[in-house]
Amino acid sequence: MPAAADADIRVLLVDDQELFREGVRVIVDAQPGMAVVGTAADGVEAVAQVAALEPDVVLMDIRMPEMGGVEATRLIFSPDAVAARARPVRVVVLTTFNLDDRALTAIRHGASGFLLKHATPAMLREAIRTVHTGNAVLAPDDLATLLAGSLAAPAEPAAPAGPDAAGRAMMATLTEREREVFDGVARGWSNAEIAAAVYASESTVKTHVGALLRKLGARDRVQLVVLAHEHGLVPPR
Repeated sequence: MPAAADADIRVLLVDDQELFREGVRVIVDAQPGMAVVGTAADGVEAVAQVAALEPDVVLMDIRMPEMGGVEATRLIFSPDAVAARARPVRVVVLTTFNLDDRALTAIRHGASGFLLKHATPAMLREAIRTVHTGNAVLAPDDLATLLAGSLAAPAEPAAPAGPDAAGRAMMATLTEREREVFDGVARGWSNAEIAAAVYASESTVKTHVGALLRKLGARDRVQLVVLAHEHGLVPPR
């Protein structure tokens, strides 16, 4: 395998089907600025390869023997693993089903979205670029719909609406304008939609989103949406 150039986006492919891995490798390696630095056939190998190879982006299959993609994603983003990592890593989950509860769980654990396995090569390459820049391949409004829908519905009766203690503590760290922007992100709005709602420029909203990511320890907008839903911080529509 040729070594990746310093400027290349380093990609790790994780799938239990060798034919699929090799097909994706051809697609990625044919794109300037990207290089496959390793492959894994299950989640156990994936966790080890992330630590050894320090990829920028992991394409992670959901259903694999030994250890699936959900558990591997959880381990990759465990606090100890993140603290020991010299460079950030992004995970894109690969799934056969559009409404996959396992993919949603992987997103809760830290994945930056999911991609269907029958996506086009162009969509795959764009997804890699997108998550490498810190954005998500699943639109926040789509995620908000999933989290509010049946896939995220708890088996037990729902707790009373409203922020929990952790949510209130998080909100206490934010300025008034940051709270307004957070409300928009939690609803799944784009920067343009938030800007129109709070009477600010898109660049100002982008700055506030960056501050939210830093203050709340989130990797991307998708994680902000997850935080909002998990802590009862989604504003009424």
